[in-house]
Amino acid sequence: MTFSIQNHQLINVDFIASPNCNNRPKYTEISLLVIHNISLPSGVFGGSEIENLFTNQLDCSAHVSFKPLEKLTVSAHVLIKRTGEVIQFVAFDKRAWHAGDSSFDSRSNCNNFSIGIELEGTDLIPYEEIQYQQLVAITNALMTCYPEITRHRIVGHQDIAPDRKTDPGEAFNWDYYFQLLG
Repeated sequence: MTFSIQNHQLINVDFIASPNCNNRPKYTEISLLVIHNISLPSGVFGGSEIENLFTNQLDCSAHVSFKPLEKLTVSAHVLIKRTGEVIQFVAFDKRAWHAGDSSFDSRSNCNNFSIGIELEGTDLIPYEEIQYQQLVAITNALMTCYPEITRHRIVGHQDIAPDRKTDPGEAFNWDYYFQLLG
């Protein structure tokens, strides 16, 4: 599988616009890729809860674990579901609200200069092969379109917000991902 980017969007991928984004600061180069994980409820896969969260449509009364998500406004640029389905929520030239309080290479507020990709999963459940394949294909497209993103500028959420975050977690096989990336 290969992906192409046109007008800051993956071609032939479902695009569901998230309102949880804004413009990047002027003259900011996109130079970091942040890998996350998410499942709603935790450890439950499938369904539309993630899409609903990223578009402010989540029914927070539907599950007890959703209560803290009330009024939360978050997004990612891309979601890779366990089936391999890819959904884009925010154009890459926009600032998605995925990293929160974060820092990389002595720069704070990573949302300003990063792209966030969510993998449907948890820290402890192994990811699906198709997710790695899709992530590598998207990463290659991003590195072609945004050359400031290099292997050394691909991190997990836990790397930029270590006191708050643990994703993509120990279940994510970084060695395998980078091996596939070539």
